[in-house]
Amino acid sequence: MKTDNIQIVTGAFGFSGKYIARRLLDTGHRVHTITNSIKRANTFKGALLAFPYNFDNHEKLVEALKGTDVLYNNYWVRFNHKDFTHSKAVENSHILFNAAKKAGIRRIVHISITNPSENSSFEYFRGKAEIERILIESGLSYAILRPAVIFGQEDILINNIAWFLRRFPLFGVFGNGNYRLQPIHVEDLANLAVEQGQKTENCIIDAIGPETFTYRSLVEEIGKAIGKQRKIISITPSAGYCLGSLIGRMLGDITITRDEIEGLMSDLLYTNSAPQGKIKLTDWLKEYSATVGRRYSNELARRRDTKLPYNHLQEPEEKIQWKLTYKGIK
Repeated sequence: MKTDNIQIVTGAFGFSGKYIARRLLDTGHRVHTITNSIKRANTFKGALLAFPYNFDNHEKLVEALKGTDVLYNNYWVRFNHKDFTHSKAVENSHILFNAAKKAGIRRIVHISITNPSENSSFEYFRGKAEIERILIESGLSYAILRPAVIFGQEDILINNIAWFLRRFPLFGVFGNGNYRLQPIHVEDLANLAVEQGQKTENCIIDAIGPETFTYRSLVEEIGKAIGKQRKIISITPSAGYCLGSLIGRMLGDITITRDEIEGLMSDLLYTNSAPQGKIKLTDWLKEYSATVGRRYSNELARRRDTKLPYNHLQEPEEKIQWKLTYKGIK
């Protein structure tokens, strides 16, 4: 299918945005991206045009969006940091939706999270709910997709669980570890996003995969796949956060946040909805068992270095070993 309609994907040089952009290109669309990583190396070889977000220049942002049929929005931040915050991400999303409306965009496909709520005690889920409300109140046609956990070759959660299992004799889960997750493969999410982009009716969809795990069973499945079936122990949330913070400082990253721990334990990554994805995590782990977790995926490195592609921002093993040994972790 060939079309002159422009499709814009936010963050197409990143994780989920890359797969959405690739899917759109494969189906014959013209694709642009708006991104904070305008100089990041990518695999598209000039097949899409890139523009900066320009949140501080409304007219330039509107100009970048003109002529677009559908905007696929992945913009968000995983945690608060001195350089970015959830509240700023909400503010920027509002600016983006206003610019999209002024530019005449027909529809927005927005990536959210399962179980967002403006009454949530967790800023992550509260911010996601605020953005959903802003989009709904904008008057634009919308599809809101709510994944729980997204997995794939460039993901962080599954990869880094495997990384810890490869290197440490024990793995700690917060509390009993019986809270649930429903991971969806990034290609399934991209297919769903592109499918919804061609529609007109407003909708909210829980974008979950075909398998449900407890956190404990997820760790067990990953360990089994990579041949590292470690002893799993229960630790308190506060102890888990302190340990994660310590290792994070050693690695120059944020490995876990309080909101992530408490959100997990509150079962917010689980819904009763029918699955939208087809690719099973257990099958994917078998296929990628030799490579998953071989290198640590550093979230802050991805945000600091806006030139290298994501797969080059996984830290080499020798560098990790040096850091951990030097700091007395190993």
